[in-house]
Amino acid sequence: MSGDVSIREARLSDAEALARLATQLGYPTTFDQAARRAAGIIGRSGNRVLVAEAGGEVVGWIHVAESVTLESDPAAEIAGLVVDEAFRGAGVGAGLVAEAESWAAGQGYARMRVRSNVKRNRARRFYERAGFVVTKSQRNFEKRLEGCRPEG
Repeated sequence: MSGDVSIREARLSDAEALARLATQLGYPTTFDQAARRAAGIIGRSGNRVLVAEAGGEVVGWIHVAESVTLESDPAAEIAGLVVDEAFRGAGVGAGLVAEAESWAAGQGYARMRVRSNVKRNRARRFYERAGFVVTKSQRNFEKRLEGCRPEG
């Protein structure tokens, strides 16, 4: 990673950059949505959100979270990772993943998981270079629930 990029804990004041980068990755996100989501995650037990900063600007973020299920031992999971298009290939993503792995190991997790859309070939190659191996293919299903608060 370039020497002029640093990694730090995300802050609620980063919401605009978090939204911009999520949108750049293909997940349209408003400032208000990012602020609300970040408020529910940042500082929450079992979660860590880090940002990469260059020249005072947030150029990437990673969210790693505890994954607890009945069928397997607890693990850490990369819930989201995005690096600004202008900084891809410069080691920013690798630096964020390394920091997330360090946190996960410090929490006692023996494994780190990540899911990536099969269409994201560049992301697949990135994760393979970082030492991740494909363990299964799956489909994700979603159902909107009536009577719940609207997304916004």
